[in-house]
Amino acid sequence: MERELAPRLAELVRDIPDFPAPGVVFKDLTPLLGDPGAFAAVVDALVEPFAGRGIDQVVGIEARGFILAGPLAYRLGAGFVPVRKAGKLPSAVEGESYALEYGTDLLEIHADALRPGARVLVVDDVLATGGTAAATVRLVERLGAEVVGLAVVVELGFLGPRSRLRGREVVSLVHYAESTLVGR
Repeated sequence: MERELAPRLAELVRDIPDFPAPGVVFKDLTPLLGDPGAFAAVVDALVEPFAGRGIDQVVGIEARGFILAGPLAYRLGAGFVPVRKAGKLPSAVEGESYALEYGTDLLEIHADALRPGARVLVVDDVLATGGTAAATVRLVERLGAEVVGLAVVVELGFLGPRSRLRGREVVSLVHYAESTLVGR
């Protein structure tokens, strides 16, 4: 990825203080997603490290991960699989609880969504504490699939998310260390 991309993308990420809970600064990517050039650059930059690596399925994490996972799956010639909050999927599911920066939640995936041995890319918009991503990795592996890597637009490095994802390839485009943007 070109080094000047991270600052250009970061300019389109809006901070929303005290959302969804007091003390949390929400990284809102809707301005970035609404910019055709920036959106295309994000898709291109997240596809590039995983192209030619035999990705069978792209797992998108609810809800903003869906926005990115669809185009990535298309570009990689892979299928799309949603991981959703509890009670949203209509068939038999596997579930995994996880902690996030402002509480706990439960994620679910259809029990038959991935075949054993499938090569999977996990996609979300923001990697904060790593709890959601780690729970998704556990779900994917419980179904017998292999997580090839994780792709996100924004990583909040100051929250230490990679400590929950040790040994995993994580591609992030915009990285915040403390309150400072670090180009990747």
